[in-house]
Amino acid sequence: MAGFNTDDEDVIAAINVTPLVDIILVVLIIFMVTTSIIVREQIEVDLPKAATGSSTAATPMVIQVLPDGTYKLSGEVTTLDAIGEWAKAEKAKDPDVRAIVAADRAVKYEHVVDVIDTIKINGVEKFALNIEKKK
Repeated sequence: MAGFNTDDEDVIAAINVTPLVDIILVVLIIFMVTTSIIVREQIEVDLPKAATGSSTAATPMVIQVLPDGTYKLSGEVTTLDAIGEWAKAEKAKDPDVRAIVAADRAVKYEHVVDVIDTIKINGVEKFALNIEKKK
Protein backbone atom coordinates (compact mmCIF):
# COMPACT_ATOMS: atom_id res chain seq x y z
CA MET A 1 0.00 0.00 0.00
CA ALA A 2 1.30 3.36 -0.90
CA GLY A 3 2.01 5.81 1.92
CA PHE A 4 1.92 3.35 4.85
CA ASN A 5 5.01 2.27 6.76
CA THR A 6 4.72 -1.38 7.75
CA ASP A 7 8.20 -1.63 9.23
CA ASP A 8 7.77 -2.77 12.89
CA GLU A 9 11.40 -2.13 13.81
CA ASP A 10 10.99 1.63 14.43
CA VAL A 11 11.92 2.78 17.94
CA ILE A 12 9.28 4.72 19.87
CA ALA A 13 11.12 7.81 21.11
CA ALA A 14 8.21 9.72 22.65
CA ILE A 15 7.97 10.14 26.44
CA ASN A 16 4.57 9.63 28.02
CA VAL A 17 4.19 12.51 30.50
CA THR A 18 0.64 11.70 31.59
CA PRO A 19 1.71 9.60 34.62
CA LEU A 20 4.14 12.33 35.67
CA VAL A 21 1.42 14.97 35.50
CA ASP A 22 -0.93 12.73 37.50
CA ILE A 23 1.66 12.23 40.23
CA ILE A 24 2.46 15.96 40.43
CA LEU A 25 -1.24 16.83 40.74
CA VAL A 26 -1.70 14.31 43.56
CA VAL A 27 1.34 15.71 45.38
CA LEU A 28 -0.01 19.26 44.93
CA ILE A 29 -3.39 18.29 46.38
CA ILE A 30 -1.73 16.58 49.35
CA PHE A 31 0.40 19.67 49.93
CA MET A 32 -2.63 21.99 49.82
CA VAL A 33 -4.59 19.86 52.30
CA THR A 34 -1.74 19.40 54.78
CA THR A 35 -0.73 23.08 54.81
CA SER A 36 -4.21 24.13 55.91
CA ILE A 37 -4.03 21.57 58.74
CA ILE A 38 -0.56 22.71 59.81
CA VAL A 39 -1.58 26.38 59.91
CA ARG A 40 -4.74 25.61 61.87
CA GLU A 41 -2.83 23.69 64.56
CA GLN A 42 -0.71 26.74 65.39
CA ILE A 43 -3.68 28.73 66.67
CA GLU A 44 -4.62 27.82 70.23
CA VAL A 45 -7.64 30.08 70.58
CA ASP A 46 -11.33 29.51 69.90
CA LEU A 47 -11.73 31.89 66.96
CA PRO A 48 -14.99 33.66 66.19
CA LYS A 49 -16.74 32.62 63.00
CA ALA A 50 -17.57 34.88 60.05
CA ALA A 51 -19.16 34.19 56.68
CA THR A 52 -16.65 36.36 54.83
CA GLY A 53 -12.92 36.36 55.04
CA SER A 54 -9.87 35.44 53.02
CA SER A 55 -6.74 33.51 53.68
CA THR A 56 -3.65 35.44 54.67
CA ALA A 57 -0.06 35.10 53.66
CA ALA A 58 2.53 33.85 56.07
CA THR A 59 3.80 36.56 58.39
CA PRO A 60 6.39 36.71 61.17
CA MET A 61 3.97 38.58 63.45
CA VAL A 62 1.16 36.44 64.89
CA ILE A 63 -0.43 37.89 68.02
CA GLN A 64 -2.85 35.80 70.05
CA VAL A 65 -5.16 37.12 72.74
CA LEU A 66 -6.20 34.37 75.15
CA PRO A 67 -9.44 34.28 77.19
CA ASP A 68 -7.64 35.18 80.43
CA GLY A 69 -6.33 38.41 78.83
CA THR A 70 -2.75 37.26 78.25
CA TYR A 71 -0.97 37.90 74.97
CA LYS A 72 1.18 35.54 72.92
CA LEU A 73 3.55 36.72 70.22
CA SER A 74 4.46 33.90 67.83
CA GLY A 75 3.54 31.36 70.52
CA GLU A 76 5.36 32.93 73.49
CA VAL A 77 3.59 34.73 76.36
CA THR A 78 4.39 38.45 76.26
CA THR A 79 3.18 41.94 77.18
CA LEU A 80 1.83 44.85 75.14
CA ASP A 81 5.15 46.68 75.53
CA ALA A 82 7.05 43.72 74.06
CA ILE A 83 4.54 43.52 71.19
CA GLY A 84 5.13 47.22 70.52
CA GLU A 85 8.90 46.75 70.48
CA TRP A 86 8.63 43.81 68.14
CA ALA A 87 6.26 45.74 65.86
CA LYS A 88 8.78 48.57 65.67
CA ALA A 89 11.64 46.15 64.90
CA GLU A 90 9.64 44.27 62.24
CA LYS A 91 8.58 47.54 60.62
CA ALA A 92 12.24 48.57 60.40
CA LYS A 93 13.09 45.28 58.65
CA ASP A 94 10.10 45.26 56.27
CA PRO A 95 7.94 48.33 55.63
CA ASP A 96 5.10 46.11 54.36
CA VAL A 97 4.99 43.85 57.42
CA ARG A 98 1.55 42.57 58.37
CA ALA A 99 0.39 41.44 61.79
CA ILE A 100 -2.24 38.78 62.36
CA VAL A 101 -4.37 39.15 65.47
CA ALA A 102 -6.09 35.96 66.66
CA ALA A 103 -8.39 36.53 69.61
CA ASP A 104 -10.50 33.96 71.40
CA ARG A 105 -14.23 34.60 71.14
CA ALA A 106 -14.39 34.98 74.95
CA VAL A 107 -11.83 37.83 74.99
CA LYS A 108 -12.98 41.30 75.93
CA TYR A 109 -13.10 43.65 72.96
CA GLU A 110 -10.87 46.04 74.88
CA HIS A 111 -7.90 43.61 74.72
CA VAL A 112 -8.16 43.30 70.94
CA VAL A 113 -8.29 47.09 70.56
CA ASP A 114 -5.23 47.40 72.83
CA VAL A 115 -3.25 45.06 70.56
CA ILE A 116 -4.33 46.87 67.39
CA ASP A 117 -3.47 50.27 68.93
CA THR A 118 -0.07 48.99 70.06
CA ILE A 119 0.96 47.70 66.65
CA LYS A 120 -0.39 50.76 64.81
CA ILE A 121 1.37 53.20 67.17
CA ASN A 122 4.62 51.35 66.48
CA GLY A 123 4.30 51.64 62.70
CA VAL A 124 2.55 48.46 61.54
CA GLU A 125 -0.44 49.72 59.57
CA LYS A 126 -1.43 46.42 57.95
CA PHE A 127 -3.08 43.80 60.12
CA ALA A 128 -5.60 41.01 59.78
CA LEU A 129 -8.05 39.50 62.24
CA ASN A 130 -7.95 35.71 62.21
CA ILE A 131 -11.34 33.99 61.96
CA GLU A 132 -12.89 30.63 61.17
CA LYS A 133 -15.33 30.40 58.29
CA LYS A 134 -18.98 29.77 59.14
CA LYS A 135 -20.54 26.74 57.54
